[in-house]
Amino acid sequence: MSFQIILIIHVLLALGLIALVLMQHGKGADAGAAFGAGASGSVFGARGANSFMYKLTASVAFGFFATSLTLAYLATNETGASSEPSSIMEQAVSMTPSDVPMIAPASSDSSDVPDY
Repeated sequence: MSFQIILIIHVLLALGLIALVLMQHGKGADAGAAFGAGASGSVFGARGANSFMYKLTASVAFGFFATSLTLAYLATNETGASSEPSSIMEQAVSMTPSDVPMIAPASSDSSDVPDY
């Protein structure tokens, strides 16, 4: 239950992070920046007016990373109802000789093989 809730929050944070990044202007986004007047016309300096957007983006990014780590932890340490091994290596270690499938010997009938 908590996995699904964290997953929903994670998806919402991802969408919010995408939206925040797309709404921001780049460092040289102004037309005057190409001619050396990048921050001369702004009242707040080069980044003063956008500092709220940068802080909000950093907060959403931190939440995204936190939910990513939480989801990874929950996915690897989730205990299921079955006690069967989940990985191929665990299955190979837990096999007994009677569980190993026997390979039938090749038949000596070669009538379907063309002669060259």
